[in-house]
Amino acid sequence: MERNDTQAPRPVHRRPRVAAAFVGLAALCGTTLAAGPAVAATPDVSDLVLGIGADQSQRNLAWYTPADTSQVVQVAPSAAVADGVFPAKGTTTFTASGGATTSREYNRFATITGLKANTQYAYRVGAEGSWSDVYTFRTQEFSGDFDFLFFGDPQIGSSGNVASDAAGWADTLDVATTAYPDAEMLFSAGDQVEHADNENEYDAFLTPDALRQIPFVATNGNHDVGNKAYEQHFNTPNTDRAAGPGNATSSGGDYYFTYKDVLFIDLNSNSRDFASHEKFVRDVVAEHGDEAKWKVVAFHHSIYSPGPHATDSDVADRRNVWPTLFSDLGIDLVLQGHDHSYARSYLIRNGEKADAAEQPGADQVVAGPGGVLYVTSNSSSGSKYYDLQPQGFWWLSASNQEKVRNYTAVEVKDEAITVKTLRSQANGDEKPVNSVVDQVTLRRAEQADQRLQVEVPKGQPGEFAWSIDGGNGLVDLGTAVESGDHFVASGAINPITVTDTRRSGAAWSVSAQVSDFTSGESTFAGSNLGWTPRLAQPGGGATAGAKVVSGFDDGGAGLSVSSTLASAVAGHDRGTGRLGADLDLKVPGDVADGTYTATLTLTALS
Repeated sequence: MERNDTQAPRPVHRRPRVAAAFVGLAALCGTTLAAGPAVAATPDVSDLVLGIGADQSQRNLAWYTPADTSQVVQVAPSAAVADGVFPAKGTTTFTASGGATTSREYNRFATITGLKANTQYAYRVGAEGSWSDVYTFRTQEFSGDFDFLFFGDPQIGSSGNVASDAAGWADTLDVATTAYPDAEMLFSAGDQVEHADNENEYDAFLTPDALRQIPFVATNGNHDVGNKAYEQHFNTPNTDRAAGPGNATSSGGDYYFTYKDVLFIDLNSNSRDFASHEKFVRDVVAEHGDEAKWKVVAFHHSIYSPGPHATDSDVADRRNVWPTLFSDLGIDLVLQGHDHSYARSYLIRNGEKADAAEQPGADQVVAGPGGVLYVTSNSSSGSKYYDLQPQGFWWLSASNQEKVRNYTAVEVKDEAITVKTLRSQANGDEKPVNSVVDQVTLRRAEQADQRLQVEVPKGQPGEFAWSIDGGNGLVDLGTAVESGDHFVASGAINPITVTDTRRSGAAWSVSAQVSDFTSGESTFAGSNLGWTPRLAQPGGGATAGAKVVSGFDDGGAGLSVSSTLASAVAGHDRGTGRLGADLDLKVPGDVADGTYTATLTLTALS
């Protein structure tokens, strides 16, 4: 629902405290989560929430106090806590931080780290002599399958009756956690409250003790954003306030966490700073995507819903931007709220139906490349429902609005995610509590090797060959002729025939390098020899090399260093070419007379 900006600020009421929490704990979660009796609880702690941590070995905590005092959280294995008394050894203390809140109280954040798998822990917050009640939570296996529970728009206060909305919310939590006692997190689609600055609504929302025993994953809804209370109540991990930013008076920021090989990314969709969202999502996926078997994104404003917000311009903006990003990054599942009705999309790739053959309401879909499943949750508290738009939308595989409370159980396995939406409120005798509204299993595409074979017919034989024409390997440059301060001689190398009939048309080259000229003990440098390559017969893709001048002329290396006679690039025509080069020798005038010889070494590369 759209935020009511004209809503007058609500007065701050005296906060309900967390005393006597064990009664609710036992009733809600049974013996699995039960703890012993508490020590005397302080009235100075309120709104205690057990949040998700950066991974399964951590839990985040947030709470409020009426005074700005130093606070800690103490944690110990439940088995070591007797009658609410923490042992001298085995208790770990974590320091809390925090500050003043917009409701003129003080919030405290703390992170419990180093948790072990399959352990039930007891904890309390506060300070010596002023502790909260003792609560428990339980870790499970740190890898493998797990369930979590997803809830749409509790929006306490939306109906105008806070008590009724809170009762519906508490009952949905009770139904869901009883049906799924091993659920490992409670995931909200946002809009926890109707008015962002109303602490009475927050108090009502935070009343169920399940929120102190099972990690709660908060999402920033349009009814939460208009105040700093959301940021002050929920201690979210890996939060980037610059991504999906808020401002001085509104809550913002994107965050992520990993849990059992699943990467969760929670976006503040109130912000349409798409560039900051995209950078955040891309960075997180780049850093952690390879570690995840599944990638799940959550935000409040459903972009594939059946309700009135489906045609809102701001929703259309998000729908025009995010689907391609999510497909590109391999997101598997997107969890949403905002439209107070249930919807499940077809698999959507880049903003279009990924598989034209996918049937409406299919109970199995296969996650192909870029295909993303979008789920929109109905109200979990019953505070408000929206009718479905009658014209329908192309993206809807399933939708439902019976105006009874829902929750969604998400079962995560290596090979599949099953999203099952159930009624937490009966709709007549035919649709009792925990009857299924819709269910779909998102499976991985099965992969199998297929051997491919193709026969290539025998072609004409191909080869690369080269030879020096003529039987005499000596190139006689004759007698040098005096030319001022030096002598000159010229001639030509014996032609070289290159034949290349290879089908690959691979590149080749022929190069040459000359030694020093010697006559007995007298020598002069080979650098005095230069040449001008040429093609005596084009063919085989041959291209003549560059001219090399005598070092006598330019002081260079002449042919004393390797120089290309001819070459052919890859893919050249097949055939035969003849290579030649005119030689230019300049002998310094001070060289002693005699018959000098040198060796021209030719090298072919193919």
